[in-house]
Amino acid sequence: MKFNTKTIHGGQKPEEKTGAVVPPIFQTSTFSQFSAGENQEYSYSRGSNPTRTALEKSLASLENGTHGFAFSSGLAAIDCVLRTLKPGDEIIAGNDLYGGTYRLFTKLFEKYGLEFTYVNMDSDKDILNAISENTKLVWLETPTNPTLKIVDIEAICVAVKNVNTDILIGVDNTFATPYLQQPLNLGADIVMHSATKYLGGHSDLIMGALVVKDAKLAEEIHFIQFAAGAIAGPMDSFLALRGIKTLHIRMQRHCENAIEVAQFLKNHPKVGAVYFPGLNDHPNHEIAKKQMKNFGGVVSFTLKDESKDATFKFLENIKLFTLAESLGGVESMVNHSATMSHASVTKEARLKMGITDSLMRLSVGIEDIEDLLADLEKALKLK
Repeated sequence: MKFNTKTIHGGQKPEEKTGAVVPPIFQTSTFSQFSAGENQEYSYSRGSNPTRTALEKSLASLENGTHGFAFSSGLAAIDCVLRTLKPGDEIIAGNDLYGGTYRLFTKLFEKYGLEFTYVNMDSDKDILNAISENTKLVWLETPTNPTLKIVDIEAICVAVKNVNTDILIGVDNTFATPYLQQPLNLGADIVMHSATKYLGGHSDLIMGALVVKDAKLAEEIHFIQFAAGAIAGPMDSFLALRGIKTLHIRMQRHCENAIEVAQFLKNHPKVGAVYFPGLNDHPNHEIAKKQMKNFGGVVSFTLKDESKDATFKFLENIKLFTLAESLGGVESMVNHSATMSHASVTKEARLKMGITDSLMRLSVGIEDIEDLLADLEKALKLK
């Protein structure tokens, strides 16, 4: 099946007993058994639930994997990946990670004995120079949050696997979604999503996802998911499945609107830097063209007047772009990275990531573009 068909039919079939076209919400914690120790297909919803299973099959289909896993949040999914490691193992990651990932790495797992090295992912040499005998995982995020750098997944996978085929490569594919790029096809071992964002698409659930191809790795992830218990519930699984069915048409409009917004901001006299991989002057534009079907629905920018007063005045003036955490919903949102997505990161670390106090991230929704541009124009008057 082609991708657009997969969003609707991938891994799915009518429910066997009733013929329901949409997977039912199996809102149950437990299932009856034939006899003591003799289960039916399901026994306890922490281990598996029919609604979650339907979602996990859909996720695997979208990413061309063999096993999908749905978690209670994106960070719970990353937490599961890190639990496959042991004290003394090293993780190489990009130096401009999402703030929640950075917090998870530095505030939790460093205490548990994992070692983290942060490098510029633009350079294969920097990654290769960082690899040691303890390196067990390379963690990529592309596009990055919120500076929208693009990492060449295939080139990094080839370079790392040439050094050591046992090093796992994980990719946070949240911003791109499987509609725009499929990391497993490019050599990655693990794909992670904050399904809260584009996969759900309606700002009504919190969820994470992992997709893999390797059966042994899948078995380990499933055990951790079951043992630690950070699972997605049946209602959220139902909502995610519903969102996935329109992923392709939503992403088309997100991408169409985002390039218009990026070009508008690029030409506005009050705007400073604009971060969007679809612009020709973006440093990773050619990689994005090669690796992605389109350029995504997120645009970040700064004002020429980088003062706190000017930034906050813009955020107070904007109306259609809701000032809120998160992204990827049908409605447009604006995020002030320093006080929201990266608030847990020290100012020194933020500045190293390129996140100034003036940086704002737009999640461009699927509204009429004329209304979005008019809203930006009015807010940029800064009066």
